[in-house]
Amino acid sequence: MTGTGPTGADRTGAAPGPGGVRTVTVATANPYPVHIGRGATQLLAPAVADLGAARAVVVHQPALAGTARRVCAELERQGLAATTHELPDAEDGKTVAAASACWDTCARHGLTRRDVVVGVGGGAATDVAGFVAATWMRGVPVVQYPTTLLAMVDAAVGGKTGINTAAGKNLVGAFHEPSAVIADIDVLDTLPRRELVAGSAEIIKAGFIADPAILALYEADPAAALDPDGTLPELVERAVQVKASVVASDLHEAGLREILNYGHTYGHAVEHHEQYRWRHGDAVAVGMVFEAELARAAGLLSAGAVDRHRRILRSVGLPVSYDGADLATLTTAMGRDKKNRGAAIRFVVLRDTPGGGTEPTRLDGPDPDLLAAAYAATAGAAPVPGGDAPTSREGHGEDE
Repeated sequence: MTGTGPTGADRTGAAPGPGGVRTVTVATANPYPVHIGRGATQLLAPAVADLGAARAVVVHQPALAGTARRVCAELERQGLAATTHELPDAEDGKTVAAASACWDTCARHGLTRRDVVVGVGGGAATDVAGFVAATWMRGVPVVQYPTTLLAMVDAAVGGKTGINTAAGKNLVGAFHEPSAVIADIDVLDTLPRRELVAGSAEIIKAGFIADPAILALYEADPAAALDPDGTLPELVERAVQVKASVVASDLHEAGLREILNYGHTYGHAVEHHEQYRWRHGDAVAVGMVFEAELARAAGLLSAGAVDRHRRILRSVGLPVSYDGADLATLTTAMGRDKKNRGAAIRFVVLRDTPGGGTEPTRLDGPDPDLLAAAYAATAGAAPVPGGDAPTSREGHGEDE
């Protein structure tokens, strides 16, 4: 994978829907809609009912018990028998034990291959819901209702599912595409600012790898980019379109889909070392700066492009440095990354193009001196962003 991928996603692929809701279609072998906009929740129960299911299990995180009950009520009005299943919070719910408990609920509720799992919550909840759906009776449909910015633009779209083990994050999982994704901008009105900031990292990533218009929107007005009544809805749509385009070309990550991992190799090493006390988006932000510095050290990327990373990330409050572990420790963690082939660590990086832009490429097994240069340029005082551990410890991104 060198210099591949979309180079400027536009909004022509998003069709308008009821009440201004727009729909991006993920055009894989089994196409599915991602409904984005205020009031999109009205499309959730019909989307489930349209699958012809008789029963549904609504998987949710503890803080969303009320939302899950309302979803159940709407499903019952559509004629389905619905029940809820509460996961432990965030990454604590991404375990074999948590998945097993959910399978037990599916059994008690009589879920058959014709029935459906609904994921309600952040990336951890949509991960587990998708994994349970992929494995129950060897596969039942899943409809995702993401309630965080990170989940809307990344975790709920694309069909990657997974749980964690003692060996690492998302090492057990399956590709299992959703039947529909409902991204209601209304839920972002009450999302804490720190979660909007952290979720923005995945949007900014989409800008660097594929859609320069995203970067321009952040540079024009960073405050509006964090505002559900500002440019944030457009940014969500653009980020989803980038992912939809990539996934449609490479569902199983044979090549092109790797570009969605920009910032994740180093970012996941930071997350792992910090025992997931860092929000995923904060770690990916630092990861993008590290991987930009790595590209600069390798002679692929200009200093101006690296500085643009720092400027945009800082403008919305994302961290750009980390000194919580030495390079040897982080290199060991990066060595366990799923994208690696053999002993070589594989990085997605950017390189300059003749037209003055950048494009994603891959850097395999870089010289230790290049890693050291990138580490030195990225290290700096970096407490847990936001001053405390994230309340949900939400952690999920395309490295998944």
